Amino acid sequence: MKSRAINSRFVRAGDFVLDIAIVQKLYRRATRRPFAVNSVEHLTPRELEVLKLAAKGMSNRDIGFEQGVGLRTVKGYFESIFSKMGVKSRTEAVLESLKRNWVSLADD
Repeated sequence: MKSRAINSRFVRAGDFVLDIAIVQKLYRRATRRPFAVNSVEHLTPRELEVLKLAAKGMSNRDIGFEQGVGLRTVKGYFESIFSKMGVKSRTEAVLESLKRNWVSLADD
């Protein structure tokens, strides 16, 4: 009974009141969907560099050598990139970054 009194007080004050069950359901639904970045600024400089090297056709091993990191680290970068971009593969990430003009096939 006390919570109804508090809720009605908030409503009378013009505040928005939402049942906790609805909030939990919306949260679960939102966290299931992959978050896709809309801007290159959401990728770290290293992730962007890894994408550029992948777009040029370099293997994970070659990217690791070029960046001075191990193969597992390169795979970690790709996992982060996939998650941020909402893609499932290296090919999708490269194609999407080319389409958005985040990377170029031209020599830098």
